[in-house]
Amino acid sequence: MATGTLGGAGDARDASLVTGSLSSVLSAEVLNAVTIGWPDQVISQASLANLALTVGGTGISADFVMATATASAGAVGSGSSLIDNLSINGASVEVTGDANQTIAIPGGQVVLNEQVVSASGTSVNALHATIFGVTDVVVASADAGIQ
Repeated sequence: MATGTLGGAGDARDASLVTGSLSSVLSAEVLNAVTIGWPDQVISQASLANLALTVGGTGISADFVMATATASAGAVGSGSSLIDNLSINGASVEVTGDANQTIAIPGGQVVLNEQVVSASGTSVNALHATIFGVTDVVVASADAGIQ
């Protein structure tokens, strides 16, 4: 689900789903994406609730997941994410809020609050699970840039 590109300054786009699923891999509720533009700033946000994800046999769940990316003319962009009640294979995980918090899982890793900030914009993935050489799953991704 994506909002698409803004039509210009002062534009806003959103997309929502009540539920979303991918058989035996992912289920989530209240999926939402929004992007709002002003002449000198763009804010994008993606969120979902009740995440249940299985990646390479590793179970990942959270009550709420959200990514936010901001870009401003003449300034370095910023980003953040929020993950409530994260657990991996049934064990509670402390989410620090730090950018690029990495957690090892069998055969791969989970990166929380993954951020890439450049002169052209900001990208934030709230949760990025990878099984090396097998699969790569991003949950709640937000991008913002000013052209």
